[in-house]
Amino acid sequence: MDLPDTRFSKPIDTFLNWIGAGVSWLWVVLMFIIVVNVFARYLFAEGRIEFEEIQWHLYSTGFMLALGYAMVTDSHIRVDVLHERFSPRVKAWIDLYGLILFVLPFTTMMIVYAIPFVAYSFETSEVSASPGGLPFRWAIKSVLLIGFVLLGLATLSRISRLIEFLKANAS
Repeated sequence: MDLPDTRFSKPIDTFLNWIGAGVSWLWVVLMFIIVVNVFARYLFAEGRIEFEEIQWHLYSTGFMLALGYAMVTDSHIRVDVLHERFSPRVKAWIDLYGLILFVLPFTTMMIVYAIPFVAYSFETSEVSASPGGLPFRWAIKSVLLIGFVLLGLATLSRISRLIEFLKANAS
């Protein structure tokens, strides 16, 4: 279903597409670090906790920052097997109600709970509990907050586009 752009959605969608393109390069960096870690471990018997931690940092950063991009481009996974049989108008109504009743409340809850989670980590200068682990644990925790803020923006953008679509196809 091709949704029209709105004045509200255009800048948000452009920004989230830009983030999605940038985040896609994290996967290349992640693969490089995995290969280096595997070679170091199996060829030189030298495992580094920093490599282990940076792997999950990059993976979680890529995943969380790409959530908004997936919403904007409608490239997220759909579980509804009936969805493809519906008319575009019915699909738009289902998407609209799903976003308003499920995605927005969940995203809001995650943002509300992530703020003190990140703030506490920052205030206590939290570091990895592993010997030789990475410092600045608050930085990776803040990705959770940023990811859900971006998802919230993407959801609001998509809602505005769905409303515009439904107004244009009111009959």
